Amino acid sequence: MLTNKAIARGAYEAGVAVLSAYPGTPSTEIAENFVQHEGVYAEWAPNEKVAVEVAIGAAVAGARSMACMKHVGLNVAADPLFTVAYTGINGGLVIVVADDPGMHSSQNEQDSRFYARSAHIPMLEPSDALEAKEFVKLAYEISEKFDTPVLLRETTRVAHSHGLVELCERKEVGVRPYEKSAAKYVMMPANAIKRHVVVEARDKAVAEYMNGLEINRAEYTSENEIGVVCSGVVYEYVKEALPNANVFKVGGVHPVPVPAIFAFAKKVSKLYVIEELEPFIEDTLKAAGLDCIGKELFSLQGEISVLTIKEKFGLDATVEQPTQVPARPPVMCAGCPHRGVFYVLNKLKLTVNGDIGCYTLGAVPPLAAVDTCVCMGASVGMAHGFKKATNGASKNVAVIGDSTFLHSGVTGLINAVYNQSGITLMILDNSTTGMTGHQQHPATGKNLKGEPAPVVLLDELCKACGVKDLQIVDAYDVKAVEKAVKAAIASEEVSVIIAQRPCALLDKSPKPKMTVDGCKNCGVCMKLGCPAISRTKNGIQIDTMQCTGCGVCANVCAFNALKLVKEGK
Repeated sequence: MLTNKAIARGAYEAGVAVLSAYPGTPSTEIAENFVQHEGVYAEWAPNEKVAVEVAIGAAVAGARSMACMKHVGLNVAADPLFTVAYTGINGGLVIVVADDPGMHSSQNEQDSRFYARSAHIPMLEPSDALEAKEFVKLAYEISEKFDTPVLLRETTRVAHSHGLVELCERKEVGVRPYEKSAAKYVMMPANAIKRHVVVEARDKAVAEYMNGLEINRAEYTSENEIGVVCSGVVYEYVKEALPNANVFKVGGVHPVPVPAIFAFAKKVSKLYVIEELEPFIEDTLKAAGLDCIGKELFSLQGEISVLTIKEKFGLDATVEQPTQVPARPPVMCAGCPHRGVFYVLNKLKLTVNGDIGCYTLGAVPPLAAVDTCVCMGASVGMAHGFKKATNGASKNVAVIGDSTFLHSGVTGLINAVYNQSGITLMILDNSTTGMTGHQQHPATGKNLKGEPAPVVLLDELCKACGVKDLQIVDAYDVKAVEKAVKAAIASEEVSVIIAQRPCALLDKSPKPKMTVDGCKNCGVCMKLGCPAISRTKNGIQIDTMQCTGCGVCANVCAFNALKLVKEGK
């Protein structure tokens, strides 16, 4: 079972009634699998902050609840996260966060263990699918035993690994009675001051309890005197790379089980701490006075591997490598509706404030259109900042996807209208959350289960934000896009262009193909960066296995050499 599916199964077996999430690789599959169980409620929230607030509400009402997100999503959810540590819960509350060492699909590789410490929330970290399922159930026990939310951390290699999982029956825990208590749940300063004292006392009790849990355990061998402290997927690497080493497996990464590790350290000659990203466990042990070796050997960046560990310990780490590995740079799919938009923006030499999504690939040559990309929704605020810094003289455009606009872009648009910056915003509406595998959102007309749902109309939403200059164009119509952009950037007021076309991967039916006839080999269509188009000395060639017949290449061809193959030909 995929670990994310195992987490969903663990939530089901634990009696979770409500799950709210926002899709984010590598956490997305949790919600997608949980919703398939009968008798539970699950949803895609517009963003992670809302997801956590929904889960908090369900927990305070007395139901076991869960919120799921990737590490940068936890930043969005930090506001409610820190305060729910003060209020505590009623029904159990578990928040799953998936970190991404190596940045396989992320703009940074932050270490979410620091959120646990800073927010005073216990955190568990499984090493495989079976542990993930069982750790979820343990997390709910801890949550309700100590009146606290619990964080469950996974990393990409764990989230997307498969392992054997033993299925159990669902535990029907029911909904606990809700008792009104303003002193507990209303975090005005006078109440919060008193609750902080409760949190500090809880920290000590949780630390003592978790120190003795089996998830924090010493594994001794008689063949090696060194000891290694590790957690998560690194435990698996250590067991493979150093099969004879004594190992202390940390299952509860916050609070770190310091007394148990001290006892382990007394039985080994030299203590190593191997962990990905920051020296979280290492610094905790050193602050407690325990001598250990960690980041002197291992980097703060990227992933650790079996080979890395072997190399650091002077073991044979040679692996036969292919003599040549072909480069495979990231590229928008053939037929992607964003391609023509970025072609136009590059052609017009505009500064483009980009956002998180497939369209971030607009920064990659030959399109090379995107200038900035920081976080979800940032494109709108950054475009506004550009305008204010240049007194409106900058020729810049913000681009954002439909899902991301609803996630956190709409507030930036409200700010731009309110503060009159005259930005141009392009909403690239491909009718899905494309970057994480085609999840629904409030503007698609379907919910997480694929059932019909009310539709947020993006044009009406923009008008409600105060936008008067609004255009809707076909993203495949390059000439119409260019005309719309020129008109928008000439406007002195906030202008919005909604470029509409569904993601090319949504429709799996056979599609017409492009053909080449009379090519002058000028190479203009190559500027689109379409993977279905290649160039030879004899002219342009179309890979019909990839071509979707979108016609964008025909839009830019001055010689009418690219045409759709007629039906039946």
